[in-house]
Amino acid sequence: MTLRTLFLQAPSFDGYDGGAGARYQMKREVKSFWYPTWLAQPAALVEGSKLIDAPAHDQSWDDIKHEVDDRDLVILHTSTPSFRQDVHTAELIKARNPNIMIGLIGAKVAVETQKSMEASTAIDFVARNEFDFTILDIANGMPLSEVDGISWRNDAGEIVNNRDRAVLENMDSLPFVSPIYKRDLTIEKYFGGYLLHPYVSFYTGRGCKSRCTFCLWPQTVGGHNYRTRSIAHVIEEVRYVQREIPQTKEIFFDDDTLTDHTTRVEELAIELGKLGVTWSCNAKANVPYKTLKIMKENGLRLLLVGYESGNQQILHNIKKGLRTDVARQFTKDCHALGIVIHGTFILGLPGETTETIEETILYAKEINPHTIQVSLAAPYPGTFLYKQATENGWFDGSDHLLTDGGNQIAQLSYPHLPASVIFDKVEEFYKRFYFRPTKIWEIVSEMLRDWDMMKRRLREGVEFFDFLRRRKTVEIAR
Repeated sequence: MTLRTLFLQAPSFDGYDGGAGARYQMKREVKSFWYPTWLAQPAALVEGSKLIDAPAHDQSWDDIKHEVDDRDLVILHTSTPSFRQDVHTAELIKARNPNIMIGLIGAKVAVETQKSMEASTAIDFVARNEFDFTILDIANGMPLSEVDGISWRNDAGEIVNNRDRAVLENMDSLPFVSPIYKRDLTIEKYFGGYLLHPYVSFYTGRGCKSRCTFCLWPQTVGGHNYRTRSIAHVIEEVRYVQREIPQTKEIFFDDDTLTDHTTRVEELAIELGKLGVTWSCNAKANVPYKTLKIMKENGLRLLLVGYESGNQQILHNIKKGLRTDVARQFTKDCHALGIVIHGTFILGLPGETTETIEETILYAKEINPHTIQVSLAAPYPGTFLYKQATENGWFDGSDHLLTDGGNQIAQLSYPHLPASVIFDKVEEFYKRFYFRPTKIWEIVSEMLRDWDMMKRRLREGVEFFDFLRRRKTVEIAR
């Protein structure tokens, strides 16, 4: 008999986005929540399961504790920033229901398996790498000793590491996640500053060919082989969303880089165009004009683009595989075609100086994406950046990536560029980008054209200024 299974994104900081779709787990400058897709996927495989995403639904432990009373198995998604809180939740669950089995999934436990298991005896097992069918085997009652891809605690309290699970190649063997969203989540709870609301996001494939040294998922769980679902399979899920979640205004494809295969994305775009759907995706800033044009003509609205830095040497240092001149032309092409860009930048990467930060700020103003996100370089365990930073003494190797309130802190510090300076430059970056007359008018014009956008931007403005205020508090504490 299938174990009664609960999939849980545990309660955390107010406004904390811990979903696996989030590239950085933290509170953001404008409140946003990504779908917990990596939890929804195995939930779709396990009959009779339930998914709870507590942070997005503003749920505390008291709100959800009764849910574990009649369960046999709880699967918690965890990350480096949230690990201590997630372990605390696991201990609360075990205290309330001593017979329940608890497993952890996520990049954190995939790369720090032994350390994660030793953190608490409340943890019965952790699933390494891709874990969809691993969790299905356990939910179907397979003895832990026989399940590939896990590390577990036997009756003697010893930690046993089973053999690895084979990498999933047939992505069409995975069921749709959107029915789980509809069944267990409140769609309106998920929003981002640059996406239409409400939106739905899911993956059309896993893995990323790029080798960016800081990027967590390809180096830990997803791998560098981009494995894709068939276009027919993707289109069928889009049809489901249109039919069953009709309030959806936009579909975001959360693949690390959907545009890695230009022929495939062109074919997918043409099929999406036939459905009349509005969609967006992650993209590298090197997509040729021909492909961009096909995408735009078939419903593409926005691209989320990781520019990271305006300095070419830093892009080489992080193995981005991108030239700034190519990125400039790509951005010009997007502007010409009317494709909206949300650009992401990272301060504090290897090779950073006050001069390169200035270069990146000027670069961002020049290429002028519609909106931006500026993050601090985060050395997540399992990434090359983590290894590089610990070996060079750029940080102490701790897992303390956030303040106690969930805000990101500057972890990396260089002899010529201390963490305090990098931290302060984020605020300067935002102010110099957004507080320009042309950018202010661009956003005001957008608000005047759409009453819903007016209300949304005003709310986001309040959140943004609160974000700046919180940073001042962190700076004073520092």
